Amino acid sequence: MSQLKQKIITVLTIGYTFIGYGQYKISGKIVDDTHGELLSNVVITDLNSNNEILSNPDGSFEISAKGLYAFKKLGYLKKIIEIKNEDYLIVQLSIDPSQLNEVIINVNQLPKPLKESSNTISILSKKDIDRGNTINIASILNRAPGVFMQSGALNTNRITIRGVGARNLFGTAKIRAYFKDIPLTSGSGGTTIEDFELASISRFEITKGASSIYGAGLGGTIQLTPQSTYYNQNSVNSEFVFGSFGLAKGLISMNHGTTKNSFKAVFSNTHSDGYRDNNQYDRQTLTFSSNHYLGENDELSVLASYVDLNAFIPSSLSEDNYLNDPTSAAFTWGRSKGFEDAQRGILGVSWNHKYQNGLKQITSVFTSFREGYEPRPFNILDESTFAIGIRSRLLGSFKLFEKHLEWTIGGELFRDRYASGTFVNLYRDFPEGHGSVQGNRLSDFKEKRSYSNIFFETNYELTTNTTVSAGLNINHTSYDLEDRFPVSTDNPDQSGIFRFDGIISPKFGVSQVLSSNISIYTNVSHGFSPITLEETLLPDGQINTGLKPETGWNYEVGTRGLMLNNKLQFNLAIYRLNIKNLLVSRRTSEDQFIGINAGETQHDGLELELHYKWLSNTAISISSFVNYTLNDYKFKAFIDGDDNFSGNDLTGVPSEVFNTGIDFISSFGIYANLNFQYVGSMPITDSNSLYSDNYRLTNTKFGYKLDLSEKFNLNLYYGLNNLFDEKYASQILINTSGFGGSAPRYYYPGNPINQYGGIHINYEF
Repeated sequence: MSQLKQKIITVLTIGYTFIGYGQYKISGKIVDDTHGELLSNVVITDLNSNNEILSNPDGSFEISAKGLYAFKKLGYLKKIIEIKNEDYLIVQLSIDPSQLNEVIINVNQLPKPLKESSNTISILSKKDIDRGNTINIASILNRAPGVFMQSGALNTNRITIRGVGARNLFGTAKIRAYFKDIPLTSGSGGTTIEDFELASISRFEITKGASSIYGAGLGGTIQLTPQSTYYNQNSVNSEFVFGSFGLAKGLISMNHGTTKNSFKAVFSNTHSDGYRDNNQYDRQTLTFSSNHYLGENDELSVLASYVDLNAFIPSSLSEDNYLNDPTSAAFTWGRSKGFEDAQRGILGVSWNHKYQNGLKQITSVFTSFREGYEPRPFNILDESTFAIGIRSRLLGSFKLFEKHLEWTIGGELFRDRYASGTFVNLYRDFPEGHGSVQGNRLSDFKEKRSYSNIFFETNYELTTNTTVSAGLNINHTSYDLEDRFPVSTDNPDQSGIFRFDGIISPKFGVSQVLSSNISIYTNVSHGFSPITLEETLLPDGQINTGLKPETGWNYEVGTRGLMLNNKLQFNLAIYRLNIKNLLVSRRTSEDQFIGINAGETQHDGLELELHYKWLSNTAISISSFVNYTLNDYKFKAFIDGDDNFSGNDLTGVPSEVFNTGIDFISSFGIYANLNFQYVGSMPITDSNSLYSDNYRLTNTKFGYKLDLSEKFNLNLYYGLNNLFDEKYASQILINTSGFGGSAPRYYYPGNPINQYGGIHINYEF
């Protein structure tokens, strides 16, 4: 009887076990952690039984046993997860930047492999960001061919893409930038991205040339992708960096994730005394993001950023001071202790809804503000900006004549209100060292600026290996200016309305896959750059309604792919960009400029990217990169008054830029990199009577990563910039003039040899 009872118990136990396993099910979805795109055909391996399943076309999956699982898809890093008692699981996969052809891009349409794109796109990954000291964004962007960022100070920068924006005297203009879906470009076309904390960014995606999706960006578009929040993970990261010129930076980030909600916050505090006089820099940033899974078809994300900046301005130097006293500030800027005090915030909420397979909608509502106070020697500027907007697009795909077609249609509406006033700076009436003192008001303006984009783009799989794309953008831009300063003989009323005619910008492209590893592409696109309100103001205070925006056509052909047993990745592009209605800033006094349409430019160029894996095994990885930009930019027709500069080199753009580097990573924690950059000479004046010197910079960084436990990691590093102490100008102010008998101030001195070190701690709990 006892044996029978024992058998019955055994049978019942086994039965209940099978029933339990049969009833135990975990479902979930797999997403790209950069774009949130659902990933199909992901190989899911049960590491206990080695059984494999694939995720469904909508990224969903279902398993029936707890345990250790591996998730793997071509173009993504493998991820291993221990699955316990979750009721629903969201698995996030990270793009593997070494898989060039399979890297997923997102040109605000359906994400797709880079090899299928007809645009020239450079991707700067987290690896590129971490090569340096994560303080200055210029060293990162300058690794992308065709992109050149000059940096006179941490808060004084100018970015150009294919030469567009080089003639902007202060700051960056004529390119567009987005932080996820939130525009970083103001209503007058100015763009500032250098204030963002680099630790909050996972990668930069730079689309070169005009784009039907983005609208008013003749040079191109820079997308900043924030660091993802992670579901089912709780972690804390802290970092401290110290270095030359009083550099001190502290950072802490936290991630809290459940099965359906995730939150990330990053706070940083950066201080630098600077290499030059009147060069102190202080910045605090806070970045917050969250993702919320609302169901199988809906996801909500929130993104917020706040920056508090106080940075002194040394300004540019004459040639004599640049060569003999580079640490000095410009005399008037040092005497007035000129500085920039600014607070800036952005907030965006995005809703991602899938209607059905092959049809979804992404809508983002955003707002931003900026408060700025800037004492300059010639006046004191007090300004504030408040913006609000919405961007929505419908993305779909279906079969047409048995071939795959993807399409995007959408719109963007953006409005900002800009209030500004200037005041007399009385610093000369006070003892030296006192600094700026605000006097009587000189101006009082209020601007209402708005633009709208309606866009459409489609990609059609003409054959198995041929994809054609076509797009269209319609843009409307307007400015309303209210002059609130009392009218007098010396102060005419500058109020007025400026309306651009609607601008239609088409695009057409073809991508041909020659083999599984190599593709070629070509495209023709039209773009334009809006006129800033400052450029429309005439000396008598009236608005110049006869000005026209710069417009241009971009023609390019390129190839990308893998060679030599997939060890060599390459991307080569050759292009011509023709721009007409060239806007020129003509100086009318020491602190006043007006805009004129003065001609046409022709931008011919070559861009080359190479990445090579010398050695890659479980113990050691050695890889290198080479990026090269060749610029042949000319004034095709440029007549400014009595001066004819036609045929001259375009001002403010180097003749060539060469970057190379080597990276070493070991399984025992030691890593190192060495980077070299050569920048060719660039014309400083439109007459080409003066050129800057070419220069060479060498930077290195090495460190040690240590896993103290499964959840506690340590990273120690040390770096040297400008290893050979090269003397160079890190930014050039073109076409400047001397006033009152002083020499023109063209040069911003670059930093000499400098060092930094840091410690990074990560803890998961």
